[in-house]
Amino acid sequence: MATAQPLRAPLGANRENLRQHNLSAVLRLLHLSGAVPRTHLTSVTGLNRSTISDLVGELVALGLVTERDAEVDGSVGRPSRVVEPTDQVVAIAVNPETDATTVGVVSLDGRVLVRRRHPTRLRPEPEHALRIATKLISELRAGLPSGTRIVGVGVAVPGMIRVHDGVVRFAPHLGWVEVPLGTMLAQQTGLPVYVGNDAASACTAEQLYGAARGSAHAVYLHAGSGGIGGGVVVDNHLLRGASGYAGELGHMQISSSRATDYSGIAGSLEALVRRDDLLEVFKLDSATDEELDFDIMHTKDPRVLRLLHRQTDDLGRAVGVLSTIFNPQTVLLGGFLTSLFKRDAPRLLSAVRASSIAPASEGLVVRGGELGTAAVLIGAAELAIAPLLESPAGTTLTPNRR
Repeated sequence: MATAQPLRAPLGANRENLRQHNLSAVLRLLHLSGAVPRTHLTSVTGLNRSTISDLVGELVALGLVTERDAEVDGSVGRPSRVVEPTDQVVAIAVNPETDATTVGVVSLDGRVLVRRRHPTRLRPEPEHALRIATKLISELRAGLPSGTRIVGVGVAVPGMIRVHDGVVRFAPHLGWVEVPLGTMLAQQTGLPVYVGNDAASACTAEQLYGAARGSAHAVYLHAGSGGIGGGVVVDNHLLRGASGYAGELGHMQISSSRATDYSGIAGSLEALVRRDDLLEVFKLDSATDEELDFDIMHTKDPRVLRLLHRQTDDLGRAVGVLSTIFNPQTVLLGGFLTSLFKRDAPRLLSAVRASSIAPASEGLVVRGGELGTAAVLIGAAELAIAPLLESPAGTTLTPNRR
């Protein structure tokens, strides 16, 4: 996984909260960058060496970061100490989908340390998915090193989420309506639980650690077994909308086709670019994105190629419309959409140009996501890590008990 470049941390303006603000700023930088020299923290934040030393010392005392000597490279002078997030503070990520529930353990610097995927033959009821998730969480916790502390559980669901209380308002692919998922999972695990949309979570991960690094304006389209969702980044902020439901880009109508998506909308991107259609032509009951990518990239079957061409054209049309509406620097494609792009990038880009106003798409970069299936888990973990980044000294972590 590529290492994110650190951002310049703003300085606090109020003396009362200045130290806590700077403590948060330093932890955020380490969260994005991983291991860096102390001198790097000084140059990026603009804080003096003494202040950085004090802040790092406090983060070490809180058990959030560690320090070590830099490797000697033969240069003159004493090398700066290296600071990095500790691996003993982790978040747990959960992603329930129609064909599987996946749980992972994610480090403070965005690495998926371990993951487990439990396939399901039919879309699971909420209680069934929670039983699977709880069991996997328990098994993963049993394997964590002694001394590990857990910041919380982040859950990424393919649906519309009321983020402040973790209620799944509507997840049509799963058939879930008004499910208090956050409360239910918190009761079963005894851990703080945060719930968000899967595609928006993957968008966050790609912006922090993946292909959207450095793009202040980006659109992300993510395709999973639960359909197509998305995320929109405007001036480095994820677009949430009035009620937190923005980013349902798969329901954008791009055709007069009568084919409907999971929400009953005809002619939408999700109705026309369907993962299930690919599984059917490849004669698969289910498949991971990696397995589907192999088949997409290697097929020579004329019937399959016709479907791939049609889906590529429809995807390009949607990207063109989005480039006209949002004028992004980057459009990222996740899930099997990445495979469609890799298979025939010229065809997709031609459809983009034909479906967009030229000035809006000038300089537009279309690319596949870098994080693959890890994007959703990393983004889910970010939901749980966010309160710690906001208040390093004021957030209670849960000691792991096997």
